[in-house]
Amino acid sequence: MKITVVGAGHVGATTAQRIAEKELANQVVLVDILEGIPQGKALDQWESAPVEGFDTRVIGTNGYEEAAGSDVTVITAGIARKPGMSRDDLLATNAKIVKTVTESVAKHSPNTILVLVSNPLDVMCYVALKTSGFDSKRVVGMAGILDTARYRSFLAMELNVSVRDIQAIVMGGHGDSMVPLPRYTTVAGVPLEQWMDQATIDRIVDRTRNGGAEIVKHLKTGSAYYAPSAAATEMVEAIVRDHRRVLPCAAWLTGEYGLSDVYVGVPVILGRNGVEKVVEISLSGDEKAALKESADHVKGTMEKLSL
Repeated sequence: MKITVVGAGHVGATTAQRIAEKELANQVVLVDILEGIPQGKALDQWESAPVEGFDTRVIGTNGYEEAAGSDVTVITAGIARKPGMSRDDLLATNAKIVKTVTESVAKHSPNTILVLVSNPLDVMCYVALKTSGFDSKRVVGMAGILDTARYRSFLAMELNVSVRDIQAIVMGGHGDSMVPLPRYTTVAGVPLEQWMDQATIDRIVDRTRNGGAEIVKHLKTGSAYYAPSAAATEMVEAIVRDHRRVLPCAAWLTGEYGLSDVYVGVPVILGRNGVEKVVEISLSGDEKAALKESADHVKGTMEKLSL
């Protein structure tokens, strides 16, 4: 098993390290255009192997030849947000980067599964899909897992309980229009409404929608990478170990939830072939309207592209 991570910035490098430490592949290839950066970070990670006790080889490169034949490719390449920027502000620059990266990946690893992390996430999935020519099952985006993790972490903070006992799901586009679903949220199997009032739920939902911006505001010169890399690694693990996890991911819809020709966050079964199935859950009228509004926002951003 070979896994490639494109982009040796904070998200990419941390993702490569997590994948190596979990021994999800025999080899992890870290690719970046900046000379010396992927080589140095990969060597540093490999030198941690005797301490952490993993045998996955980590190598860094500026080209794609060493990444040839990768089973899974995680694309994190692109510029990060700065304070005051929305994910959509990254559109033009990151679309060019993702298009160029995808062309190289598809050439050297035609059978790989693409896991997109670059923002604006849902639209970058579309760029990768059109550029690669892959089946949509092999092009999936990391968003819902991260959004759900933030939602769960905020709930755990509010209730002062373990995050492991909170089950939840966040759907929709990866942005201000995401759709957390309190109705499907439980704490140790007990519905959320029995733990807190609606005003508190609404406050946490709002914080979830702005979770990324909150971190950007703190950092000032970058964006989140610990939680995004953990979420991407969870997806990679589900794929390479064929766990068939039910996870919220950005998937290409072809009629599910009444939506077509758009990437949007929905629960999927994720396994060795990528998106094995889109899972359709029952939504209320308000939830359906919120999901459609989110999908319409993604489509509006897609229409600004010229591929």
